[in-house]
Amino acid sequence: MQDLKEYTRSQLALRNGQDKPEIWVAYQGFIYDVTISKLWRNGKHYEHWAGQDLTPEMEDAPHTENVFDKFEVIGILVG
Repeated sequence: MQDLKEYTRSQLALRNGQDKPEIWVAYQGFIYDVTISKLWRNGKHYEHWAGQDLTPEMEDAPHTENVFDKFEVIGILVG
């Protein structure tokens, strides 16, 4: 993995599909670009919103963390 840029929660929150065109989510300290996913259109995926750390919500998800394998890691969540 290349050197990843660090982003704060505030910077992540702007990538919610509304404020900026990027749709990003964080999981276990890594930020994933899910912009290409049809399941994240307009920054919403079922009851989840983009621009957030989804780590605490994964245990209730109907899928495993392997769902992130198909997306590019674009940064590290700090702070």
